[in-house]
Amino acid sequence: MASSSSSGLTFKLHPLVIVNISDHYTRVKSQMNSPLTSTSSSATVNNNSNGVEHHQQAHRVYGCVIGVQRGRTVEIFNSFELLYDPSTHSLDRSFLEKKQELYKKVFPHFYILGWYSTGSDAEESDMHIHKALMDINESPLYVLLNPAINHAQKDLPVTIYESELHIIDGIPQLIFVRSSYTIETVEAERISVDHVAHLKPSDGGSAATQCKPVCFFSLFLGFSVKSVAAHLTGIHSAIKMLNSRIRVLHHSLVGMQKGDLPCENSLLRQVSSLLRRLPAIESEKFQDDFLMEYNDTLLITYLAMFTNCSSTMNELVDKFNTAYDRHGRRGGRTAFI
Repeated sequence: MASSSSSGLTFKLHPLVIVNISDHYTRVKSQMNSPLTSTSSSATVNNNSNGVEHHQQAHRVYGCVIGVQRGRTVEIFNSFELLYDPSTHSLDRSFLEKKQELYKKVFPHFYILGWYSTGSDAEESDMHIHKALMDINESPLYVLLNPAINHAQKDLPVTIYESELHIIDGIPQLIFVRSSYTIETVEAERISVDHVAHLKPSDGGSAATQCKPVCFFSLFLGFSVKSVAAHLTGIHSAIKMLNSRIRVLHHSLVGMQKGDLPCENSLLRQVSSLLRRLPAIESEKFQDDFLMEYNDTLLITYLAMFTNCSSTMNELVDKFNTAYDRHGRRGGRTAFI
């Protein structure tokens, strides 16, 4: 496997794909770790010397990634699951074609860009699946998610591979090469990922202790926080620089007013022109617009408060009626509300 790709493509990965793969892996692993499955798996391990390897292989999940390609930019929007036949080491082709047809009806602009799986690294058997999808996409990509949690790792445990034809020992062979990618999000995805990351099970424990793949969401949030922190740091530096320059300009104007510095008419004209560009916050129009926006905000706040009070009152009335109906059936009375 080569170190990096030379195709020049730019990959943008949406967090929905990571959430789907993680959820797929979590469900399969939970089913494999159920009491009935664990008993049958133990029997298989005792009867087969390669049982442990087969058990680890059974935890792998497979699916397709879909999206769009605009020029040299490939954007991965979504994914769906596929059925894998371990006996033939191939995917269920009829199931794939059916899912593709269904997705085409909902997302007509999305195309199958490649496939995904789970594991620590690309394996030789993965190339068979990769070649089988080349009739759908002549150059499919391979998204690999590593389910092993490493808290010291700062990057997302997701790798995107491309296939390139290399000459090895005089024989042309397809090999996997790593490709760089960036995370592309929209507002709805950021809200959903933040919601999933803060979910907690009913027993009060943390979500990460119940389901390790949820940590991928935390890693993604950490990645997003770093981006926001870098953006805010840049804004802070710009405001700090602007403040220092305003101080220098103010010091120069004070010096000219006191006579400590020679008067420069060109500088004064530039300062006067700059001040005229500032909004006149003392004008009557500004006060009217400000008061209108302020009153609208207060009205929305009051409306939300009244709605909340009405909802609470309705819940209280429903509970009272429910309790009084039970009491009335025992004592022969009826509800009066």
